Amino acid sequence: MRLDDVRLGGLRRAFSVIGLSLALVVAGCASSSAPDAYYGLTTPPAAESGRAGRAARVQVLVPAPRALQALDTASIAVVDTGPVYTYFPKAAWTDTLPKVVQAKIVQSLENTRGLRGVGLPGEGLLIDYQLQSDLRAFELRIDGQDRAVVEMMVRLVNDRNGRTKATRIFRTEVPAKSTSVTDAVAAMNAAADAVLREISAWVLSNV
Repeated sequence: MRLDDVRLGGLRRAFSVIGLSLALVVAGCASSSAPDAYYGLTTPPAAESGRAGRAARVQVLVPAPRALQALDTASIAVVDTGPVYTYFPKAAWTDTLPKVVQAKIVQSLENTRGLRGVGLPGEGLLIDYQLQSDLRAFELRIDGQDRAVVEMMVRLVNDRNGRTKATRIFRTEVPAKSTSVTDAVAAMNAAADAVLREISAWVLSNV
């Protein structure tokens, strides 16, 4: 074997060891940054036990709420005066927040049993209305009284002619027992439940 071949083989082994070491470091960093717990949202009790008439024949499409980057994340937001956004370490929503809220809107509307159908984009339903929304706040506020704040702007749009049927802003604040992630999520759940109940009742009264 030539000396050049020996040197080349040694270099290959050295680079292989370096590559493996780097892979382990990256994997270690990834695992250390993974959340210890994932949090979801509860679904509020049905706003209505059922509804006869036009609403019972209507199908509603629910796109994911729009949100700025600070809320378009799986991280759980804590907001101080400014506003300054930080996030609970080692904790996350079960998906990005707009998708979590979208799923809960759908479940809330379905639980009313007052609509013919509720669907997501791509499901191929013949839609009468779109429920478009902006997620303006969904966080623990620590700028005075510790509290959960949930605020959404909701627009009901006729899917056949593109005209807005109704628009409303829904907002609820619920005191948090502490600034722990468990108490913060409990307060956010309570605030979200209140908002989703109001949105569901509002949709039924406007379709």
